[in-house]
Amino acid sequence: MNRIEGRLFRQMLISGANNLANERDIVDRLNVFPVPDGDTGTNMSLTMSSAIAELQKTDSNHPEDIGKAVARGSLMGARGNSGVILSQILRGFAQAIEGKQNLGVEDVANALSSASKVAYKAVIKPVEGTILTVCRETAEVAQEHRDMEEMSVFLKKVLEGARRSLAHTPELLKALKEANVVDSGGRGLLSILEGMIRCYEGSPVNADGTSTAAPQDFDELMKQDIHAFSGEIEFGYCTEFFLRTYEVDAETFRKEIEHMGDSMVVVGDEGVIKIHIHTEDPGAVLQMAGAHGALDRIKIENMRLQQEEVLKKRAEEAHQEETEELPFGIISVVTGKGLAQIMKDLNVTLTIEGGQTMNPSTEDFVKAIEKINSQNIFIFPNNSNIIMAASQAKEISDKNVIVIPTKDIPSSLVALMNVDPEAEMEEIEQGMLEAIARVRSGEITYAVRDTVNGDKDIKEGEIIAITGKQIMANGNDIGSVTLSMIEQMADEDSEIITLFYGEDVRQEEAEALREKVQQKFPDCDTELYEGGQPLYYYLVSVE
Repeated sequence: MNRIEGRLFRQMLISGANNLANERDIVDRLNVFPVPDGDTGTNMSLTMSSAIAELQKTDSNHPEDIGKAVARGSLMGARGNSGVILSQILRGFAQAIEGKQNLGVEDVANALSSASKVAYKAVIKPVEGTILTVCRETAEVAQEHRDMEEMSVFLKKVLEGARRSLAHTPELLKALKEANVVDSGGRGLLSILEGMIRCYEGSPVNADGTSTAAPQDFDELMKQDIHAFSGEIEFGYCTEFFLRTYEVDAETFRKEIEHMGDSMVVVGDEGVIKIHIHTEDPGAVLQMAGAHGALDRIKIENMRLQQEEVLKKRAEEAHQEETEELPFGIISVVTGKGLAQIMKDLNVTLTIEGGQTMNPSTEDFVKAIEKINSQNIFIFPNNSNIIMAASQAKEISDKNVIVIPTKDIPSSLVALMNVDPEAEMEEIEQGMLEAIARVRSGEITYAVRDTVNGDKDIKEGEIIAITGKQIMANGNDIGSVTLSMIEQMADEDSEIITLFYGEDVRQEEAEALREKVQQKFPDCDTELYEGGQPLYYYLVSVE
């Protein structure tokens, strides 16, 4: 069999998506920065899942129809830069197979070349050593062997080329070499190709859940549909924590607590188990876990109170849709109750929950745009990994959408403070961009693995301070690392230093740090707000 007919093409795509789903934690852990929310694998897997969901809606086994369905589904489900680029790869492949009854070696080679070209065009400033390079060099290998007669031999050559290209990415991108990792997006693409080719060889990959869930995968599993639920909650406390133990594995502990609640997920790596459960007695669950080892990062939330807030917000949004048309609307991506409230106070029309850990999809933005009663919309992505999805939504929408390319929360807040509601859209946009240019932003989190960044030798568990693409400081004390970063960010022209403390920081600790910053920089106003953001102890801005 030297041609790929439609039914097999469909099965190959599903197998590729399954293989990526099984390996997404591996891809997630390849993030250049050793932060706890590396999410390339999750974003690419969710994008592929959306593509396959759209594929399942069509009964056609014509390659062209399959390609269009996958391209359409991945476009709407694209999350993060890696997901958006993947959607363009699938789009380029689909364009090249239009009109084909089945796919021969030359057809596949041409489709891979088309995939690469479309993906490169989607990125304003392509960077080599990324998924783009792996896609392009894989396509080049395919073109070199386009005259082969045996499809199986050809696909093996293509796969070998993809592996070589991925292995070479650290030589093209300094940050990868310093972190001692290959490119995560390229690794995700390799997972898809491997799954597709395994299917062609007669061993399709099933989504068997063999992947050890990384924290962000876990959070995606835990995203409960409270928004759609208005009835009585049986188990009122959402309880999450880590159990550090070698005495019990995840499956055994899951059986121990399964009678104590519902919506339970227990996932584990060697020595660490993460637990989520809805229960009426969090204390009893924690006591049972504590008998096996040490507890860490305990979080308990009253879901009945959350439900009241959600229903109230839903009512407010419904009322908003009935009001007169707004001169312009503002959409902002945010994680953390405190930050969401600050956004609301600054007249943000609609917030989308998300950030580094959970990137909103293109469809999320499209729905938000449609929900606002205005023909003029500003979008604040607030993360460099979300800008492409927001821009893609802009292209889809018929409204006048302006994406303000904010890469962090502090920048967006400063921009929002400079909005003149009486000005024209172009003037408002220009004012926002000028405000963003005056801000320096940083964030404090912890390292999830050993790595080297520039002249810094970073150990797993250390506190790290990040500004842009650079790790500015590392150490064992949150306050000291934060202060060190601010010392490098501030200068004689600085006027305002703002701290947003996260959900893992106590208010008294944040107040103490604010006082230290104020003493260190007496000529600056130091402001402190409760951000409530997960994973990041502090978000910092210097103006």
